[in-house]
Amino acid sequence: MLRKIIQIDDALCNGCGACASACHEGAIAMVDGKARLLRDDYCDGLGDCLPACPTGAITFVEREAAAYDEAAVKAKQATTLEQTRNAPIRHLGCPGTRSRSIERASCAGQEQSARPRPESGAPSCLNQWPVQIKLAPVNAPYFNRAKLLVAADCTAYARADFHERFMKNRVTLIGCPKLDMTDYSEKLADILRSNDIRSIDVVRMEVPCCGDLEQAVQRALKESGKMIPWQVITIATDGELLE
Repeated sequence: MLRKIIQIDDALCNGCGACASACHEGAIAMVDGKARLLRDDYCDGLGDCLPACPTGAITFVEREAAAYDEAAVKAKQATTLEQTRNAPIRHLGCPGTRSRSIERASCAGQEQSARPRPESGAPSCLNQWPVQIKLAPVNAPYFNRAKLLVAADCTAYARADFHERFMKNRVTLIGCPKLDMTDYSEKLADILRSNDIRSIDVVRMEVPCCGDLEQAVQRALKESGKMIPWQVITIATDGELLE
């Protein structure tokens, strides 16, 4: 059938893997360091992958392609979720998105390790990498029994004590719905379903667009079917905490 479907420019693709992470249907995968459309019938033609691509390598074309098979996609998603629950992390994309935990010796209130204390400046409380919601692997080991911080990326600039007050002893995920032009709820729901999350703190700015982040967490909790304690902290543009 003739329908709209994505096309990936191999010359423009930098192999970051962001499009494969954004494609919830599993139509895109990384092959030899490049993004590939593996199955036409897994591509729904909605283009969630387009805004995720940093180089503009993905466009829409209209061509003969197999019809979108929603039943096959749902079956594949269920199988993949089951297979990845306890599977080791494999990294096939950009080195900057490689998942890892970070030992911290200097963040106040955390257990000391053998790593040296920074010579100057406030200590970092970042415990894992990556921190972007879109890039975080759903089954990363650091999510197990984690206290989750979901923060708008502007919040860390508004509060000088952001690490000590909000990030300490938490796994941090950041995003901006307005800039990313995406709904984080599906990715967050996958993280909640696949891991034993102990609590969620949502830290947002007072600006209206930050409400999309709060709503994404609400939808993710509902979709996950789990009862997880959560709270919302709002920061004013002048850095003050709002009640």
